[in-house]
Amino acid sequence: MIKNSALRTSILYAALTLVAVIALLPFVWVFFGAFKTQGEILAAPGAWLPQDFGNFGNFIELFTNRQFGTYMTNSLIVSALTVIANVLFSSLAGYALAKIPFNGSRFVFGCILAAMMIPYIALFVPSFFIIVQFGLVNTLAGIILPITVMPIAVFIMRQFAQSVPDELLEAARLDGAGELRIFFGIFLPLVGPALATVAIITFLNSWNYFLWPLIVAQDQGTYTLPVGLAVASQAARSTDYGLLLAGAVVVLLPVLILFLFLQRYFVRGVAVTGLK
Repeated sequence: MIKNSALRTSILYAALTLVAVIALLPFVWVFFGAFKTQGEILAAPGAWLPQDFGNFGNFIELFTNRQFGTYMTNSLIVSALTVIANVLFSSLAGYALAKIPFNGSRFVFGCILAAMMIPYIALFVPSFFIIVQFGLVNTLAGIILPITVMPIAVFIMRQFAQSVPDELLEAARLDGAGELRIFFGIFLPLVGPALATVAIITFLNSWNYFLWPLIVAQDQGTYTLPVGLAVASQAARSTDYGLLLAGAVVVLLPVLILFLFLQRYFVRGVAVTGLK
């Protein structure tokens, strides 16, 4: 019986390893391709490994002649402000919906759930009309405003807030603590996994933002990385695949680093909130 159990476990781990390797192969190919020339990439049959790992020509071209530094700065500003706004406002909303009874709380939460079901593409026209009315076209503020508070972030914080013991908050109220003091001093330290989950999700959404910045940004000075990468990879009438792959590596690295640092909190947050 023990041998059969060990055999099943070994087979399971072998299968999971195989699936992981298959899933990682495209990323490995992109990484190697970033160091290749256009001729190496288009060669048939092509080699997996570049001829020269010291060839940083694609990365140098991106940051010297294709304004990639500007695009990265814009993306960092957009992503940082989006994460800060969502973490703050969604935690406030989640705390209020879960821990402060008020008339209409279920209706408000129902509206949030309904908003999660609406395709974002359906909101482009009214969102753009509002941005035009506020005079925010071709500004980073116009890119940030529609995702300042995401419904999924409020949902995650509300679900996690329900796991915080009511007795703990009531004891603080009996001691004379106000709601803001309870929120910042007691509630936030207890919901770290949910905050990490919201931070990762909002960072991914804002960092990979493409269509909305493409519509709002009118010149290259306000392009974000995905939009700038699409522009920078075009050489004459053909696509420079080396630049495209190098840009993909640059876009991927911040996401990978953030996830590696916050993965244990992210997994716990997903488990507690029931997010699929």
